[in-house]
Amino acid sequence: MAMVTLFGFLPTFLLGVPAGVLADRYDRRLLMMIGDGFSALGVIYILICMMRGEATLTQICAGVLISAVFSALLEPSYRATITDLLTEEEYSKAGGLVSLAGSARYLLSPLIAGMLLTVSDVRLLLVIDICTFFLTVICVSIVRGSVQAKEAQGSEPLLKSLADGWRVICGKRGVLILVLVSALITLFMGMFQILAEPFILSAYDAATLGIAETICACGMLFTALYLGIWGIKKGFSYILGISLAFAGVFIFFFGMSQSITAICCFGFLFFAALPVANNCLDYLVRTNISADVQGRVWGLVGFISQLGYVAAYSLSGVAADRIGQMTGTGVGGGSAMVIKSAGVLLVIVSLCMLPMRSIRALEYEKKYMPEEENIR
Repeated sequence: MAMVTLFGFLPTFLLGVPAGVLADRYDRRLLMMIGDGFSALGVIYILICMMRGEATLTQICAGVLISAVFSALLEPSYRATITDLLTEEEYSKAGGLVSLAGSARYLLSPLIAGMLLTVSDVRLLLVIDICTFFLTVICVSIVRGSVQAKEAQGSEPLLKSLADGWRVICGKRGVLILVLVSALITLFMGMFQILAEPFILSAYDAATLGIAETICACGMLFTALYLGIWGIKKGFSYILGISLAFAGVFIFFFGMSQSITAICCFGFLFFAALPVANNCLDYLVRTNISADVQGRVWGLVGFISQLGYVAAYSLSGVAADRIGQMTGTGVGGGSAMVIKSAGVLLVIVSLCMLPMRSIRALEYEKKYMPEEENIR
């Protein structure tokens, strides 16, 4: 599971930075259509392998890799498009709606997949997944028709574009600290996310896992819906630290017991805290970066912050297996130990953020640094 997750993540991680540069040079909506449309090729490859016989783990990883390569074009353009379409006062509500959209895959999807697998096999799910790519391309094309397309800009060297984006990030100390701290945050959250399913499956069957995932994800649904309607008005830096600290507490208690009731309860609370933290982090960075350079900046932000996921996906599975073998508690006990450690460390990092003046100042200082005028 960790291997497949890693293969699906690495291309987005490695190619996100140059994809961000492209998002500043070309039509962002067109890049989204290309990235999401062609990412269907990887899923189609896996489907063909399964129709010819059982797909091997190597073939599955290859298909996931192909899909992820094209998906790397999507994220920086998507984030920068939000700034193109909305005003600053709408960012918080938009962040809630984005979280709501992102939570959809955790809600009904596990239940629907479980029901479909009782009457068919995974090939049907792959066909449904392929159809969604076409739906996404159509929706983005409609949006593209209502937004003025960006004319292709000069072929500035890639390294210079990246250097400009890095200079913008470093232009405000608070933004730089947030980006660096986010790498630690994604490390701890990644450890939890990759081990939560093996932890549950060590004591329960796949049907129970699907139900538990849906219940836990409902926490994200309710919080994201609230943010999408009302948003956050002020105190973004304070709310960011508190929400992340509570998320760490919920992670810790998630791993304390294998009672399915406790797992669902604390999983629900953890997912409820995520949209709040993401909303605050997105607002603090977005309002301090000029729209003209947001593509390359979001590419760099994604690259740095997701270093934590690379470490988590590479090490968490191995660590859980080793601890389980050493303690004789199996994968369930090993996963629980890693999950609890991740929760404690997340609380520590979050509380250290609260007194940082440079982060609090991002809400009140002049939004864009003078250096960015030279970049434009």
